[in-house]
Amino acid sequence: MVEKSMETEGVAVDDFVKLFEGNVVDLDAIAVELDALDHAGRVAATRRLGKSAQARLFDAAAGRGGLSLLSIVPAGVPLRTAVRHHGKNTLPLFSKFEKRFCRPSPGSERLWGYNHQSLAWLTGPGYFLARADVPSGEIVIEYSDVPPETPDGWPRVRPNTSGMGRIVYGGMVDVLRRVSRHVTIGSAFKKGKSINSWFILCRED
Repeated sequence: MVEKSMETEGVAVDDFVKLFEGNVVDLDAIAVELDALDHAGRVAATRRLGKSAQARLFDAAAGRGGLSLLSIVPAGVPLRTAVRHHGKNTLPLFSKFEKRFCRPSPGSERLWGYNHQSLAWLTGPGYFLARADVPSGEIVIEYSDVPPETPDGWPRVRPNTSGMGRIVYGGMVDVLRRVSRHVTIGSAFKKGKSINSWFILCRED
């Protein structure tokens, strides 16, 4: 039974990847495939996407809207409790990571978060604040602002103003766009310009 389940999941992931073979990125078809998978399947599927596919997906999701802070940290999640978004970026090495978000207080207009990844010892945790851009229906992640204190169990808050943290995160803004109920596609910008770096995230419920 386990082997059959794994085989079925593999077929579903392959079907998802095939959606990127044509010239047109069909967001509705992509969302249907992702929503039909369980969490493990969604993570496996999204982590199969390379740089070209992620860049095309980000462009296709422009104007899609529909993202709010509740899309990132759903209602009912206790305050200051991490919601894990499993990701893959388009860097050549160490591309698997997580963004972890929490709601710091009732009705907060910004979420707290950081990057959980294997190079945190070098770059720092990459803390940020995230806000909803209502007109576009996107989420904006700003590394110039960090939480004023450290939630329990999280790495110590550090500003992104020195060392490798400044080089990697200094002046950076991420923009997230909606793909499906659990999945978002993001791109990084500095001084308002794309740095040709993308990432895809899958929220864990």
